[in-house]
Amino acid sequence: MNIRLRARWLLLAAMLVTAVAYWPGLSGSWLFDDNPNIVDNPGVQPHEVSVPALVRAALSSPASEFKRPLASLSFATNYLASGLDPFGWKLTNLVIHLLNGWLVFLLTRRLLIYGKVSTTFPAESPPKPLPETDTVATLIAAGWMLLPINLTAVLYVVQREESMANLFVLLGLIGYMTGRQRMLRARDWNGFWLCAASITLPVAIGLLAKETAVMLPLYAFLIEWIIFRFRTPTGVRERRLYVLFTAVLLLPMLAGLAWQLAAVLHKSYWATRNFTLGQRLLTETRVVCDYIAWTLLPTPDALSFYHDQFRISTGLLSPWTTLASLLILAALVVAMMRLRRHYPLPALGIALFLGCQSLTGTILPLELVYEHRNYFASLGLLLAVVPWLTAIPSPSSGAQRPAWLLPRRMLLGCLLVWWGSLTAITAYVWGDPLRLAQDLAARAPDSPRAEYELGRTYIIDSRYDPASLFTQLAYAPLEKAASFPESSILPQQALIFMNSRMGLPLKAAWWDSLIAKLRARKPGVQDESSLAALTQCARDGSCPLPPDRMVQAFEAALDHPGPSARLQATYGDYAWNVLGNHALGGSMMADAVKTSPNEPAYRITLARMAAAQGRYADVREQIQALRALDIGGRLDRDIAGLQALVPADSKE
Repeated sequence: MNIRLRARWLLLAAMLVTAVAYWPGLSGSWLFDDNPNIVDNPGVQPHEVSVPALVRAALSSPASEFKRPLASLSFATNYLASGLDPFGWKLTNLVIHLLNGWLVFLLTRRLLIYGKVSTTFPAESPPKPLPETDTVATLIAAGWMLLPINLTAVLYVVQREESMANLFVLLGLIGYMTGRQRMLRARDWNGFWLCAASITLPVAIGLLAKETAVMLPLYAFLIEWIIFRFRTPTGVRERRLYVLFTAVLLLPMLAGLAWQLAAVLHKSYWATRNFTLGQRLLTETRVVCDYIAWTLLPTPDALSFYHDQFRISTGLLSPWTTLASLLILAALVVAMMRLRRHYPLPALGIALFLGCQSLTGTILPLELVYEHRNYFASLGLLLAVVPWLTAIPSPSSGAQRPAWLLPRRMLLGCLLVWWGSLTAITAYVWGDPLRLAQDLAARAPDSPRAEYELGRTYIIDSRYDPASLFTQLAYAPLEKAASFPESSILPQQALIFMNSRMGLPLKAAWWDSLIAKLRARKPGVQDESSLAALTQCARDGSCPLPPDRMVQAFEAALDHPGPSARLQATYGDYAWNVLGNHALGGSMMADAVKTSPNEPAYRITLARMAAAQGRYADVREQIQALRALDIGGRLDRDIAGLQALVPADSKE
C-alpha cells in the first residue's frame, strides 16, 4: 500500500475514532443557551413545512441582530425530523464536525505542499507533494477532530452556529488555495476570479450561520502574505490581489471599526458587563494564552465549560499574569515575523490563531471566555506544532535525519491519545444531564453558573416533590451560586420558583438578594430570562408569588437607562395578566414596541391588549405595521387573527 492511500485510510479511521469518542455524548440533554435559542424558542419548532413557517424559523434567533437564519433553519429541520429529542440534533452536529475534519485535511494538505516551496521564487508550479504530505495532513485533521477544546462545538447544540459557519470558511480557503494554484500555473483571470469568489460567496453564506464567517478574508490574506507572498512563479507582484484584499478586507474592516468604535468607547455600552473596555482587553491577554494551553495540553479542570468565575484584570500586575501573558503574545508576534521567511508553516499557524482571536478577544462586549471560540483557532496551533512533531524532512535537507526524531513522534502520539481519551471521557459525562452537572460543578467549584446548573438539574430530577432527596440537594448549590456578587439572578429565581411551585416558604433573603442585584447593575439576558420565567409561572397560576416583591424587582430592573424591549414587554405581561393593571400593562408594551419596532411579537401583544379595551383604531395601526414586517408571509396567520378581533362595523 502506497503512502498516500495509507493516509486516506488513516483519515477514515480518525473519523471513525472521533465518532466513537463522541457517541456516548449524543444521548445527553440541552444545556445553557440551548434553552432560549431552541427549547424555549417556538420559532424553530414549526408544525408544518410552509414558506411562512420556514421564514418565521429563519428569523427567530434571539442570539443576534443578524438572526443567523441558516443555523435556525437547520434547527427547524431537526425539530421536524425528531421533535425536541436532543439525540438527532447532536448527531447532526457530529456529522458537520466530521465533514469539517475532512475539509481540514484538504486545506492543510495544500498548505503543506505550498509551504515547502514558498521560501523561493520562482517555484515549481505546481509543486510536487512529498509522499508524507498526506500523512501529516491526516494527523493534523485527526488531532483537530479529537481536540477536547472543540467538544462544545459538537455536543453543545446551539454551537452548530459556529461549526456551520466554519464549514464555509474552510470551503472558502480551499477555493482560494485552488485559485492561487491556477494563478501560479498561468497568469490568466480564471484563477483570480476563483480566489475572489472563494472569499466573498462563502462569507455571505457563512454569515447566515454565525458572524464568525466574516473572518474568512483575513485568513485568506494571512495565507497569501505568508505562503504565496503576492507573487507569481517568476517573482512578479500580483497587483490584482492587492486590489482584491483592499476591497474585501481593508475597507470592510475600517467600516466595521468606525461602526463599532463610537459605541464601544461609550461607558453605557458596557453597562450589562462587570468589566470595562480596558479591563476586557487586559483580561483577554490571559484568556488567549490559556486557550493555547487548553488546546495543546488540556486538563479536565481547565475545560470546565463554565468560565464565568474567570478573574478580571484591572491592571498589568493585577493579576501579574496579565503582564506575563502580554509578553507571551508579543513574543508570538515576533516569532511569527521571524519564522515567516524560512519556516512559513509555523508562522502561518501562529498568525491564524491570533487572527481568529482578533474578533472575539478584542473590543466587542462579549463574555470573556468560551471554548468554542477556538474551533478554527485550534487548527492554527496544530498547523504550527504537528508538522514539527512529525519530523518529516524538507526537500532541501535531503536524506538528513531530523534531530530528536523518535522523541518528537512519540510526543505527538501521546498527545493524540490524550486528546482522544479526554474527549471520550468528557463526551461520556455529557451523555447524562445529572452526571454532567455534577462534573462541571466539580471542575469549576467557583463558577456561579456551574452551581446554578447543578441545582437546576436537581430540581428537574425532583419533579417538584418536597419529599424527594433531589429537592434537598438543590438548595446548597443554588444558594452558593446566589452568594456570588457577580452572578445573575438565575439562582435566586430558581429557589423562588422551586419553593413556590411546591408550596414551601420563600425566604426574604432570596428576594432581597434578587432585587439588590437588579438595582446594582443593568439587567443582562439571564436576568431578563429569570424575570420572564417568574412572570410565566405566576401568570399560569403555578407560583403564588408576592406581587409587591415582583413589582420591586421590575422597578429595580427598569431603573437603569435604556431598558430593553424584552424587559419592558415582560413587565407589561405581568402587569396586565397578574396584577390586572391594564393601563400599566399597555403602557409597558407600547414602550417595548417603541424600543424594538421591528419585533412582531410586541406589536401582536399590544394589538391584542388594545382589542380587549375596544381601541380598534390602535389594533388597525399595529396590523398595518405588521404588514410591513410580513416577510414571506410569516405573519399572515397572526395578522388574520388580529383582524378577526376587529368588528366589521367598528368606527374607531
